Amino acid sequence: MNWPLNRASSGAIAIALGVFGLLIGASLNSLAASAGEPAAANPPSGQRFATVWRIRGEVAASGAGNERKLREGDPVYVGERVRAAALAEAVLKTEDAGVVAIRPSTEFVAERFAAEDKPTDSLTVRLVTGSLRVISGWIARTNRSGHNIVTPSATIGIRGTDHEPYVLSAELAKATSNREGTYDKVNRGGTTMVVGDNKLDIDPGRVGFVRAPAKVGKEGKGGFKERALLTILLPVLLDKVPNFYVPGEFDTELDRYAQTADEDSLRQLEQRRKAPRAPTPLQPLPPKPAPTPTPTPTSAPAPAPGPTSGAASGAMPGMPSAATPGTASTAECQPTTIAKTWLGQLDAAIARNDAPAIVAMFAPEAAVRATIRGKDNKMTSVDLGREELAQSTLAAMKGLKDYKQRRVWTDGTLENAAAPACDRISLKSVVIEQGRQSGKPYRFESVEAYVLELRAGKWLAIKAETTQQ
Repeated sequence: MNWPLNRASSGAIAIALGVFGLLIGASLNSLAASAGEPAAANPPSGQRFATVWRIRGEVAASGAGNERKLREGDPVYVGERVRAAALAEAVLKTEDAGVVAIRPSTEFVAERFAAEDKPTDSLTVRLVTGSLRVISGWIARTNRSGHNIVTPSATIGIRGTDHEPYVLSAELAKATSNREGTYDKVNRGGTTMVVGDNKLDIDPGRVGFVRAPAKVGKEGKGGFKERALLTILLPVLLDKVPNFYVPGEFDTELDRYAQTADEDSLRQLEQRRKAPRAPTPLQPLPPKPAPTPTPTPTSAPAPAPGPTSGAASGAMPGMPSAATPGTASTAECQPTTIAKTWLGQLDAAIARNDAPAIVAMFAPEAAVRATIRGKDNKMTSVDLGREELAQSTLAAMKGLKDYKQRRVWTDGTLENAAAPACDRISLKSVVIEQGRQSGKPYRFESVEAYVLELRAGKWLAIKAETTQQ
């Protein structure tokens, strides 16, 4: 069963999804491309994701314009794009005692990773093409819902698992007489394949499958092919394991590792918990100040003129301009002012076609969901990552003419009113937009919701959701 979204809807949805929806609309179109279509990697974060344990052939990691060939013992960082040559393989050991085995001709990015023995521990790997074998580490225990493999047509969650996600390209699908799309074979434990609001549980020995986004197009003006919007299909269980699943170079070793993987990761986690933490060095007490003589009363000079707004001083309005560094207390926080200022910056970046500025307002791991009203009035949700936003921003802007928008209502609230600091807020905004796309007029209303987090003095969106009204 599927929900096809027609060509007319494609032209409108880019706008109907709110101000950042014009980016998402093009993202949906780009998702309809081949599963192997390259996309820009995020800059490396400097945070170690894994270490190369085994390697054969040429496997490279790239980011921020640099590429390096990996060797045993090398680190791999969050945000780096990892590519394996046609005959190359590698095994990475993650920092939570898990394993990611890289098959030949595979490309992926570790978009998010945190292994600190906290409920916020997470691992998000975006598989662009090819196959991985993933043996989960302790994150599967501390935050199971935070462990995800994202592909062009599905998101795969885990239930304490040894599994093999596979993005089969059109070329390999034709060569092996299979269907193009995302497959997931479970060796141990279980996974859940999620497509929109549809979920499929996959048990050991079974393979789940969802088709690649449809590519239905026609010649448009100027000779360019226009892709149809993403067609969402229900994931299904296959009757047998496809013929392209073959053991890797290091699978015998991985089979042995998988037998005790749970115990080993828990043992490492317990060792981490028992390890003594480095004591915070005692700071010497500051010298007692000398008594200050009582000054003779004089007329106070007029204060020097200072900046009249947060924008002039570089501070975000709604945050106090304290002389000492630190995060504002909740008593000093003005969430709605912060929300309006942040949205104003986003709207301004869109108006001047500044794609890097737009992308910079979202955290690398930002989760974006678009809920679209189809021609039959049914609502369909699509999950995206920051990478899709970055990939499609410029393309989306080129299709817009006479763009105007008006925010009729905006509200901001603290995520946790009991928190001691003003470092995370939720905001909602109702926006009305109009203009022309592909020569046709449009006017839509949408509701946008964001979660903003203060990082290094800058508010970044870590979650964004837009719903067409």
